[in-house]
Amino acid sequence: ARLRVTATLAVLAPDDQITFPRLRELLDMTAGNLSTHLRKLEDAGYVQIVKSFSRRTPVTRIALTAPGRAAFERYTTSLQSMLTPPPIHDDPVRGPAISGAKP
Repeated sequence: ARLRVTATLAVLAPDDQITFPRLRELLDMTAGNLSTHLRKLEDAGYVQIVKSFSRRTPVTRIALTAPGRAAFERYTTSLQSMLTPPPIHDDPVRGPAISGAKP
């Protein structure tokens, strides 16, 4: 679930924030579940949580921090490299790289 939270926040521009209710709605999570995941991400320094008031109503805004964005980018790059097969090269001495392949 923390990966889903981070991926959703990574879509925002680096300086953008999202409100807690909107994030909860997008992720279809309970408030308690989302709060728990956000607390863990905040403890890791990956998200910033800002609480304020708007017309006497509490507003909680969440943003992905630079370290959080960098960690997510490292994760996605690592995942892509695992899913991308290495290039296949024929060896002039041993022959085709794939058995049964014709030159």
